[in-house]
Amino acid sequence: MANAPAPVRSLSRRTLVQGAALAAGSAALLRSERAEAAGPSLDSLIAAPPAAFSPLNAPGKVTKVAAKGDFASIMQPNQLWPKAEVAKRLLEKAMMEFTGAPDLNAAMGRFISKDDKVAIKVNGIAGQTGATMATNFELILPVVEAVLAVGVPAEKITVYEQFPNFLAGTRVNVKNWKLPAGVKAGTHNNNDHRMPDIRVYQGIKTRYCRFFTEASAVIDMTQIKDHSICGYTGTLKNITHGNINNPHEHHATNASPQIALLYNHPIVTSRVRLHITDAFKVTYDQGPLDKNPKTRIPHGAVYVSTDPVAMDTVGWNVIEAERKQRGLKTLKDARREPRYIKTASDLGLGVHDLNAIRLDTYEI
Repeated sequence: MANAPAPVRSLSRRTLVQGAALAAGSAALLRSERAEAAGPSLDSLIAAPPAAFSPLNAPGKVTKVAAKGDFASIMQPNQLWPKAEVAKRLLEKAMMEFTGAPDLNAAMGRFISKDDKVAIKVNGIAGQTGATMATNFELILPVVEAVLAVGVPAEKITVYEQFPNFLAGTRVNVKNWKLPAGVKAGTHNNNDHRMPDIRVYQGIKTRYCRFFTEASAVIDMTQIKDHSICGYTGTLKNITHGNINNPHEHHATNASPQIALLYNHPIVTSRVRLHITDAFKVTYDQGPLDKNPKTRIPHGAVYVSTDPVAMDTVGWNVIEAERKQRGLKTLKDARREPRYIKTASDLGLGVHDLNAIRLDTYEI
């Protein structure tokens, strides 16, 4: 791996206190917020695994599986989308190595119970034109099929995004790229958020979308990309700004510490079970949109983790290495350092120290 990103300054006492309150799921906070709005109480929106089921959680562990051979050989003729058999093979190997299970379906069963209601948050914002840079359908489909194989009924599985053009970027249910019968797909459009307001940063009211809060288990499927505001976008931001009703109000100061604080709420931490990163391509600059195809480069890998901080730390390091190779400024020098990743670690959401992260790498 390349050298670790430069250390980030410690959090202020005020920010740490805010985060600690959220991490503890403060009963007083929940009671006061519950009184503000009609609808379900915030207590009821904190998820719990089905009885007698304990999802696998491995802090600090990330598994990467890369495809052997030249990039062209693993991709479809347009060089934008992976071959279906390659995507499934990399996913299965990553899931098996991460869990020790004998196959993909058994591995999924370490995270998902047949009694769960499952939401799969994909990422297609950069695929709005031509599906050039998004979570690929070829990776989404075997994830859905594995959840079905665990025994979750199709009607209790939803694949979703923020807006219709974002979801279309993943090719979910576009033309012949169809989800299995009965599996739902949807978009929340920043207006389907049926819960009381919460305040996690400077008194700004916000809410998480219905697809997210109605699920007992969430699978996060995202990418490795530069971001013009917060420096890096990956697992943490896909869950926060991809689910809330007002992401534009949480972009100030490079979205740090907002992303960390939004993720740290018990509504989030109680239900996100698994992070799967589609890294067949990465964007090292001018993201998160696919405005300059020259900054979208082959990477040919799939990553799996339960630790969003560790995964984002690894992804950030990938971006910094690609920028260094091309003579670009570090994200810190470009004034876009993703400080929120260190903040998330300080709040106990995962491991940020590269020396403490176990990155297991395979090539098949």
